[in-house]
Amino acid sequence: MPFSTSAANYMLGQWSANEALYASLHTAYSPSGANELAGGSYARVAVTWGTPASNAVSLAGTPYTINVPASTTVAFVGYWTASSGGTFEGMSALGGATAYGFSAPSSTSTLLAPGTSYSANQTVVVFAPAGTTLPTGLTAGTIYWTKSVSGDSFQLSATNGGSAISLSADGSGIIQAITTEAFSGAGTYQVTAATFNLA
Repeated sequence: MPFSTSAANYMLGQWSANEALYASLHTAYSPSGANELAGGSYARVAVTWGTPASNAVSLAGTPYTINVPASTTVAFVGYWTASSGGTFEGMSALGGATAYGFSAPSSTSTLLAPGTSYSANQTVVVFAPAGTTLPTGLTAGTIYWTKSVSGDSFQLSATNGGSAISLSADGSGIIQAITTEAFSGAGTYQVTAATFNLA
């Protein structure tokens, strides 16, 4: 059965206070914390979280500034128990956009995500929370481009302006806009928002 709001808030409070203590930057998605930046003056930064409410907890004290080495494209923010090494706790897409649930029948290869209002060729990522399975043809954390957008329904492409991906099995999950940032020279990235949910 699902957790009560009180239980979910308690667990999120424990996690944010004792586990997700440092933020990192990553060039690509990884469920294990791989693809972390390295070199230059890059280092993880300590973060704090607000009080959990309604099954969610969000970063507090933002923005957090992280140094980025030259010739790097940043795509994801990770969270860890320590400033180096430690245990990886999770990852969120750059930009802190709202995540929406979606369903996708393979018969149309079209995603239906109530509440979204994406524009054509917008970059997004998909994930499969507990109890969901992504439609065959989509991979968690891979960056896709929206196309054939009509209200809250759309298809996905593997390239900007490319052909729609054909889905060979029904599925569902969550979808979130992502805004990557490329650095030709050394610079800084500011983590301005992140929210984790527990149903």
